[in-house]
Amino acid sequence: MIVFHIAERLFIFLKGITMPDKLSDHRSYGEKLISLFAKLLFSKESYSLTELSKMLGCSKQSVIRLVNDIRMAYGVEIEESSLGNRKYYRMVKRGKATPVIPLTESELTALQMCKTFTEHLLGDQFYHEATRALEKNLSMTVRSGALPSRHFASFCTGTIDYTPHQEKIRILIEAMNAMNICRITYQAIMEKKAKTYHVKPLKIFSYRDTMYLHARKAREPGKPNKEPDFDPLLAIHRLLKVEMTDRGFEFPAAYDFEDVFNKYFGVMKDDCFKVEVEFTGWAARHVAERTWSPDQKITKIDDDKIRLTFSASSDLELIAWILSFGEATRVIQPGWLVDEIINKVKRAAVLYKNNPMAISEVPECQ
Repeated sequence: MIVFHIAERLFIFLKGITMPDKLSDHRSYGEKLISLFAKLLFSKESYSLTELSKMLGCSKQSVIRLVNDIRMAYGVEIEESSLGNRKYYRMVKRGKATPVIPLTESELTALQMCKTFTEHLLGDQFYHEATRALEKNLSMTVRSGALPSRHFASFCTGTIDYTPHQEKIRILIEAMNAMNICRITYQAIMEKKAKTYHVKPLKIFSYRDTMYLHARKAREPGKPNKEPDFDPLLAIHRLLKVEMTDRGFEFPAAYDFEDVFNKYFGVMKDDCFKVEVEFTGWAARHVAERTWSPDQKITKIDDDKIRLTFSASSDLELIAWILSFGEATRVIQPGWLVDEIINKVKRAAVLYKNNPMAISEVPECQ
């Protein structure tokens, strides 16, 4: 009843305001107003102006206007706060608790898709918890019947089993919530011995079917404070041990995950450099369908060839990616990258020179 009354007031208000003529994603101003209202109403979180702008697909100025219109529509209190150079919004809820609203059929289907597509990343425990959560909500939804699980699946190859790492992930999440420093033991892929660090856990994220922890180094107890040379980027499955300490930390005010990772090609972050690569045939069509860097530019050379210009920050990842296309790609610049590719191809050719196994002897897949 409370939600109906709110929606009614919003509808009356929307009839009286002037809607913008054009929107980049073709959603009406009213839809965005209600989406933002629901986001703030059903969550206790604070959301940055940048986050809300991306979620709604509009400018920051439009978000500010939406916030002000919501205040006018129902007189709700939306708290503004600042952290560093970022502005955050949170709805202040007073009096009665927020009503429990059942999931719609569309929301249930979307969650089922997310759960199924990420099963290999969640691991058994988290996957079963996600399944139970959906099953609990099923009885409150407007739809009848079972979860729509038969419609979706995930094809997994070369993936990591995160089931043995569930407890370490839970500790990291708890530490991020409490903003406590963690003592971790980490086995780097190229190191023979594991090392122990104290870190400030900032973000767990996935990249190409692998989970990573992005953190900042913390002062080692009993040692002088030293400015670290880098921020640790740790593969979750290589964490041998995670312990939450009672030492707290302040979340960096200027931290911006999108600016650090979603700006250039590659999860490893070294110096940024520009790349120009040509693709032909199937590779051209594959590459043209995807975004490799926010600043990318795709130029059509002819019906079978494109040229991709973009920014990268990891030469190791970039070289491996380029070589994966075989003879369907050619690096134009920078020159040092061309030389690296040539040397890699020459060294690989040596491995197959005078191969004792003839092509006719290679067994076929059954």
